[in-house]
Amino acid sequence: MSDDRLIVALDVPNVIAGIDLVEKLGDSASFYKIGLGMLTGGGLALANELKAEHGKRIFLDMKLFDIGATVEAAVRGIAQFDLDFLTVHGDPHVVRAAKEGAAGKDMKILAVTILTSLDRADLDASLIQAGDIPDLVATRAARAFEAGADGVIASPNEAALIRALPEAQGKLIVTPGVRPVGADHGDQKRIATPAAAIANGADHIVVGRPIHQAANPRAAAQAIIEELKTV
Repeated sequence: MSDDRLIVALDVPNVIAGIDLVEKLGDSASFYKIGLGMLTGGGLALANELKAEHGKRIFLDMKLFDIGATVEAAVRGIAQFDLDFLTVHGDPHVVRAAKEGAAGKDMKILAVTILTSLDRADLDASLIQAGDIPDLVATRAARAFEAGADGVIASPNEAALIRALPEAQGKLIVTPGVRPVGADHGDQKRIATPAAAIANGADHIVVGRPIHQAANPRAAAQAIIEELKTV
C-alpha cells in the first residue's frame, strides 16, 4: 500500500511514459510530482487526469519566478485545477503574489529555498551572498514563511534546521535530494536516505530516478515505504 509521505517524481518525457509508470506503480504510490521537464510533454493534462480520474495527489513543480502580477496570474490559472502543491521561488514578493493567486483554494504554495543540486561553489558563481548553505536556507525559509508560504522545499540536510524555526510551526517541509542506500546520486549534491529525511523533520520526500529507472519500479517504491515505517 502507498504512503503519501513518498512523492514520486514523474521525471519522464511525456504523458505516455507517465501513465506507464503510474500503472506499474499501481497502489504503491498515491502522490506524484510533475515538473518543468514534463510540461511540454503534456504534464498539466497528466496532472489533471491523475487527480480527477485516478484520485492521486499532485505536486506541480513549476518553481515560478517573475514580477508579482505575473506570478499571481499564473498561480490563479493553475489553482483552478485543484492540485495539491505548487512551487515558487522563495523570494518574499514571489510568495506573496502566489498566495494571492491561490486565494480561496486548497492548493499549498511551497517556496524553494536553495536547489539541492547546488553547493557553495555554485552559489559563488551566481553571486549569491557569502555564508554556509544551511544558514542561507534557514533564512530564506523563515522569510518565505513570513510572506505566507505553506511550506518549503529544502534538502534533507537542512530539514532539521528549518523544523526548529519558530516560523515553521504548522508548515510543510518537502525534501528532494533523497536517495536510498546504494542509489546513484545523479546531479544531487545535498542528499540523505528516505528515513533520515523524515527523521530530520521532512513531511514528504521526493524520489524520482531511483524509482523510475529501477528494473521493478513498484518494488523500489515499496522498499522506500518499508524504510519510512522504521522512522
